[in-house]
Amino acid sequence: MSNQKTAPKRHKMHVKQGDTVQVISGRDKGKVGEILSTDPKKSQVTVQGVNIRTKHVKPQQEGESGQISTFEGPIHSSNVMLYSTKEQVASRIAYTVTEEGRKVRMLKKTGEIID
Repeated sequence: MSNQKTAPKRHKMHVKQGDTVQVISGRDKGKVGEILSTDPKKSQVTVQGVNIRTKHVKPQQEGESGQISTFEGPIHSSNVMLYSTKEQVASRIAYTVTEEGRKVRMLKKTGEIID
C-alpha cells in the first residue's frame, strides 16, 4: 500500500446546475432559488440568494477605499429539494424513461419532467 492521497469520490447528486430548488433545512429554510454551481466531490451546491456571506476586502491600491462584498456560500445538497415553479411545491424526484428511451428526472408530486 502506498501513502498517496487519492482524490475524494464524486457523490451522485439529485440536482444539477440551473435547477430551481427550495431549501428544506437550516437558517434559510423555505427560500427558493436557482443552483449557480455544484461541487460533486463535497456534495455541495451554491444557490442564488441563499447562505449569504460577507467578505471585508482591503484596498489594493493607494487612495482606494476598502469594501464589503457579499456572495453565496455553498450548502449541502441534502438540504435542498427540487421545486416546481408551476405548482409552487417542492418534491422528491424519480428517474423514468420516456417513449424515446431517454432517462429523465420527474417530480413525484406533480409528474412534471425536468430534463
